[in-house]
Amino acid sequence: MSSLKGRIEKIKNLEAEKKKLLLEIAELQKVADAKTAALESEVSILRDEIKSLKILMGESKSSVDWRLKK
Repeated sequence: MSSLKGRIEKIKNLEAEKKKLLLEIAELQKVADAKTAALESEVSILRDEIKSLKILMGESKSSVDWRLKK
């Protein structure tokens, strides 16, 4: 009987650990989602900045070329 009680206790402990691990996974997924959203926003801002700089460089390209030729 004691081996049966031991197995039952082990199963209960494992089920409790499984529940705890699933909760931890859910929390980590939330953190990962938040980081992903933040990075997507940062990348979008950087892309916009690059576009703006390219436009600026395109507009003043002739003046930049003129300075480089000296």
